[in-house]
Amino acid sequence: MVNTIYTDENGEYLKNNPSWHTEDSAWKATQINTLLKRNNLHPKTIAEIGCGAGEILNQLHANLPNDVNLTGYDISIDAIHKAKEREKERLTFKHENFLETKDTFDLLLMMDVFEHVDDYLGFLKQCNNKATNTIFHIPLDITVMGLLTNSIMERRKSLAHLHYFTKDTAIATLADSGFEIVDFFYTEWFFDFKERRKSIGSKVLYLIRKALYKINKDFAVKMFGGVSLIVLTK
Repeated sequence: MVNTIYTDENGEYLKNNPSWHTEDSAWKATQINTLLKRNNLHPKTIAEIGCGAGEILNQLHANLPNDVNLTGYDISIDAIHKAKEREKERLTFKHENFLETKDTFDLLLMMDVFEHVDDYLGFLKQCNNKATNTIFHIPLDITVMGLLTNSIMERRKSLAHLHYFTKDTAIATLADSGFEIVDFFYTEWFFDFKERRKSIGSKVLYLIRKALYKINKDFAVKMFGGVSLIVLTK
């Protein structure tokens, strides 16, 4: 079961996130393309579960070959209303529970999704036969800084995160759900989005993160975060 904030008739999630995170979509699509190229994958059918406003698929539509068909699924009518504005040939959006479809795909995208699902292990197990390959993007909320500043609770309130992960627990979760890990890497959102470093404190933190990240990525991520994890599975 997914957090009911997405199906709330009052549009609670939309009020808290009016852009539905479309400002991150081009960047996320770039991470997906990088992972596909690294593994020489050329899917012809792509589905995204929890597609939101549909901009990730819209970006992929513009950059993948014109024989690729893309379908987005979301349980939020607010999200699908936004996504429908992006529909075109080979790009469709459905206000449906993806788990109820009998369709299968070459590639399934789950970009920042299962941390919102109550029974996330059961949900993942139901998804592991829906596509030949699946790409997950997973926020790494458990960090030393996150625990000290209690930012996890802020993410719970504003983004409706119900579960929190490190790199190791995220990968173990996918493996325990029946997915075979093929490839993964950190997606360095803190380094890529300059506009998020406006205050002096955030600029100082950026320099500390950058220096430590060059020495030991895993340790830097555990201490300060600033990245997510993208994982290719089969």
